[in-house]
Amino acid sequence: MKKLQILGTGCLKCSQLAERTDQAARELGIEYEIVKVDKIPDIVSFGVMTTPALAVDGEVKIAGRIPEISQIKALIS
Repeated sequence: MKKLQILGTGCLKCSQLAERTDQAARELGIEYEIVKVDKIPDIVSFGVMTTPALAVDGEVKIAGRIPEISQIKALIS
């Protein structure tokens, strides 16, 4: 099972990244769980300074922007 972590404080962009990530994972048909990391010390512990960010199994894949669904698929597959 993939652990997909959305790093952000709950802003609109963070919500959009969560929605796109959920859609991408569903379209890929993989087993996954989405975890929202919203406490600033926890976000910083990933080395992320700009949100939103997406981490897959604890590894940051993208930060500071919302990628297209096709890009998210490539990052999580």
